[in-house]
Amino acid sequence: MFSKTLLAIAALAVAAVTAAPSGKGQVSCKHGRKAANAACCVWFDVLDDIQTNLFDGGECGEEVHESLRLTFHDAIGFSPALFAQGKFGGNGADGSIMSFAEIETAFHANGGIDDIVEAQRPFALAHGVSFGDFIQFAGAVGVSNCAGGPRLQFLAGRSNVTQPSPDLLVPEPSDSVDTILARMGDAGFSPNEVVDLLISHTVAAQDHVDPTIPGTPFDSTPGSFDSQFFIETLLKGVLFPGNGSNPGEVLSPLAGELRLFSDGELARDSRTACEWQSFITDHSSMVSKFEAVMSKLAVLGQNPRNLVDCSDIIPVPANTKLPPPTLPAGKSLADIEVACAATPFPAISAAPGPATTIAPV
Repeated sequence: MFSKTLLAIAALAVAAVTAAPSGKGQVSCKHGRKAANAACCVWFDVLDDIQTNLFDGGECGEEVHESLRLTFHDAIGFSPALFAQGKFGGNGADGSIMSFAEIETAFHANGGIDDIVEAQRPFALAHGVSFGDFIQFAGAVGVSNCAGGPRLQFLAGRSNVTQPSPDLLVPEPSDSVDTILARMGDAGFSPNEVVDLLISHTVAAQDHVDPTIPGTPFDSTPGSFDSQFFIETLLKGVLFPGNGSNPGEVLSPLAGELRLFSDGELARDSRTACEWQSFITDHSSMVSKFEAVMSKLAVLGQNPRNLVDCSDIIPVPANTKLPPPTLPAGKSLADIEVACAATPFPAISAAPGPATTIAPV
């Protein structure tokens, strides 16, 4: 863990930022750029730095996937149920996973997350911003690099004064739907909102469920914020992409694609199946619901009234026209395991060409 001195310096820097006077309309920052609030100007510098040096010039690659994962794993450390029992329930989106990395990255559910924690830490320290702010900012910037991606809200001003999250608050890919919905319900999320959070898996990959095949994505288009994840998770599973079944893994429909047990179960559960299916042909709904649920996640355990809205620093995603949703080449509607009883499965066609295979991220 970094010394208390370093943490104190970072905390003081954040205190100075949040104490900055609110701008009226637009305020001038360095290099001729403008923000709605003077406290947001520092984030332009952070933006330039991470786009170049963390996200490889603004790509939607592995560091984006891991940064988005980190926003969830930090924020979900919040349990009103524990507080009701007189126990500490975590401070949510507070950066504790970075402040107390030697504790929280050792939690089983956080396996492999230490790589992105340590990749991000130097940026937060270099710019004097809090770990909690940086984690949410990096996730928002990163996903804006993805074709078809959202523009997430970003509020700044979290403190570095916190304590480690309790263990067992991050859902695992081997958990049942009942377990996941109960844990997420404790944190304030409905079953539909759990599905909305899983929109992040459209630009995600695994490294540690099957460590023999790191970078294996959850759908065939991991660089695009599209609905292929929601289609492909409903296909019948036929193979394991790596060394066979691992805890939290079930049969996948495509070579080079890994399916999490939890994703497959949520796609087929009556409480979540219709929300899952709804995104297949409605990209705008997918984007707007992800923006809404991420704004909720990003302030778990925080008081938004004490934060400054710096959303105008987040890049506007490129206006990319995505291809229409399709079944992967070699598949047909007969391969879909329809689970939503209320709405017919959309009539989508299969992509042309030989059977789809997927390269690692």
